[in-house]
Amino acid sequence: MDAPRRPGPLRWLWYAAGGRLPARHRDWVLHDTTCRTWHVRHFARTVALLTVLSVPIALLVPGPLWLRLTALLLGWLVSLQYSLFVMEEAVENRVVKAGFPAGTARATRAAATAGERAAAARRYAERYRDDGADPGGD
Repeated sequence: MDAPRRPGPLRWLWYAAGGRLPARHRDWVLHDTTCRTWHVRHFARTVALLTVLSVPIALLVPGPLWLRLTALLLGWLVSLQYSLFVMEEAVENRVVKAGFPAGTARATRAAATAGERAAAARRYAERYRDDGADPGGD
């Protein structure tokens, strides 16, 4: 199977801003939202947009530099926190825009980590199962 076709830098910036990519990038969008590093990719898109918005604000808004930079820092913190809160829904929306049914990204990630989650559940059950031992340790 061929690797998904990545968009160019300008198209990626459009995608990061919430734009829809052409159909030829459909598989890449699914990969982008379901790979092991999908969290990092989500924050990279957020940081790219914040950078594009912050540079003109830092350069063009009048006032002391320390005040502009402090305001930008606070804006970044709020934006990154909000981005964290809506991460699942934002990623799912990207997949829907690419033409996949709603829930595809979540289901793909769950299928990819099913073995790991089952092993973790098994380890948990082995360690904390109730085998009738006295909880007091007597």
